[in-house]
Amino acid sequence: MRHRKAGFKLGRSSGHRRALYRNLVTELFRHGRIRTTEAKARAVRPIAEKLITKAKKGLAPGGNYIHARRLTAAQLNDPDVARKLFEVWAPRYENRPGGYTRIIKLGPRKGDGAEMVLLELVE
Repeated sequence: MRHRKAGFKLGRSSGHRRALYRNLVTELFRHGRIRTTEAKARAVRPIAEKLITKAKKGLAPGGNYIHARRLTAAQLNDPDVARKLFEVWAPRYENRPGGYTRIIKLGPRKGDGAEMVLLELVE
């Protein structure tokens, strides 16, 4: 039984899983949308939403901007994407209380039948 065991394993070791999440979130903020499997999208979605919230709090009056930047940059692979998070994405969601991402189902993948989805940042 998996009672009280939160999170997704995705058949990977913890380091591999952490790298996968980091790559997926970085690409999501770079392109605004990514095509991936449903399981990966469900695992990455809360990470992306928390990063946007962190960036919003850093931009808010009285928020610690440098600390928020360092925390978000530590979870992203590219400094340019971290900059884009603060300059493009966080101001866009300034008045939105949450729910920054959406998952759109695309159907099964041809090779193995895995359920594919489009994970995108809402407008």
